[in-house]
Amino acid sequence: MNTDQAFDFLKAAGVSEDICVETVRRWLRERKIKYEAKGTFQQTDYILKDTDQAINLLNDAGVAARMGIQVVQRWLYEGKIQKVGNGNQLTEYISNVKNPKQLIKPPSEQDKLIRELRAKVKVQDDHIKELEELHKSSVKTIIQQRNKLQKEILNLELEKNELQKEMRKILKENIELNSELLYLKEKLSKQGMKVPERAQTIPPAQRLDFRKKLGLSKTASEKEVLTRYKKLLKITHPDQGGNAVVFHYVKTDYDQFKNSLQE
Repeated sequence: MNTDQAFDFLKAAGVSEDICVETVRRWLRERKIKYEAKGTFQQTDYILKDTDQAINLLNDAGVAARMGIQVVQRWLYEGKIQKVGNGNQLTEYISNVKNPKQLIKPPSEQDKLIRELRAKVKVQDDHIKELEELHKSSVKTIIQQRNKLQKEILNLELEKNELQKEMRKILKENIELNSELLYLKEKLSKQGMKVPERAQTIPPAQRLDFRKKLGLSKTASEKEVLTRYKKLLKITHPDQGGNAVVFHYVKTDYDQFKNSLQE
């Protein structure tokens, strides 16, 4: 019996709270009981070994025989006392109680059946608690995974917005360059001159413009430029929900850059 069980035992016998505390402390010092925190797992529902042990404790606590016998009887019925003892502790304790044998008697078959059913119910309750804990743990894991996915989606949205900003910037610069090229062709045409074939391609010295358009540093490698263009092509592609006009301009720049690498 632990301290909490001893306290409940005495309270059930009608002992005042102050005396309960004092008696429990004395029993603990005398090592008649042991200390265990509340919620400690019990391997059995039995708290006391037999009725002799229960009567001895009640007698030691000064509990009246009639009240004590009732408590022992009830605990025996509830399965908190394992069995009926030899009766060695009864003689002095029940000197004022009539027909003590009627008060303390072995449990009937019906009592045993009730005890077994209660034990099965307790096992089922414990199993239900385990399932509830498992359910809570699963729900917590799912919520964490959902939050993680939502965070990834947010990061992808931010990245998409940044790429769209770069794409609009590139589109604007591409339009300006095309306008300049058309103006140059028209000007040369009026002067009776033909635009040289080499002038229609982008010299190596001007390849850094592609890096500037893409927001890359001047020292960015050709592979980095190609990778950035491929990202833009994927985002602006009409099959991916992009704009066909924007895709056309990005594709034009991409092709020009690739051609310039082959020269």
